[in-house]
Amino acid sequence: MSLRPALRVDFPFIRSLAQRPDYAPFITDEDEARLEFYAADAAHRLLIWEDAAVPAGFALFADVGAPFGTVELRRLALDKAGNGSGLGFVRALTGHAFQTLGAAKVWLDASGENLRAQTVYERAGYTLEGRLRAHWFRPTLGRTVDVMLYGMLRDEWTGSGGAG
Repeated sequence: MSLRPALRVDFPFIRSLAQRPDYAPFITDEDEARLEFYAADAAHRLLIWEDAAVPAGFALFADVGAPFGTVELRRLALDKAGNGSGLGFVRALTGHAFQTLGAAKVWLDASGENLRAQTVYERAGYTLEGRLRAHWFRPTLGRTVDVMLYGMLRDEWTGSGGAG
């Protein structure tokens, strides 16, 4: 499995994941123009996770190059969720943020109703830093949900030789 920059040809794959019924409550579907912006903008990294040159997932980093090195892992999804590959995916993305993007801290959020994601983030070494109650309106659900905030500092990352 490897990460590579997303190309325009990948946009239908990315959108197909965001539009799936099992992801729609948790991931925002954005049009090709917005994906093009993310792919070209220096403060973002839109990546494809692939296995033998076949897309298996995608991720979006934001705030790359921000002062103090705080990088957001804004969006991620796998084509085949629930088969145990999520932990390896999150660990690879975290390593990419620290090793390639030079992050001092990586943070991400999850819907309070996305227990699978919360479990994976905690198993990958992220710390629950807070909960924003009734914070995020989800059109597919017709209501607001809590947002769980997770973070990891560089010295907490096991790939850096830290305590992890």
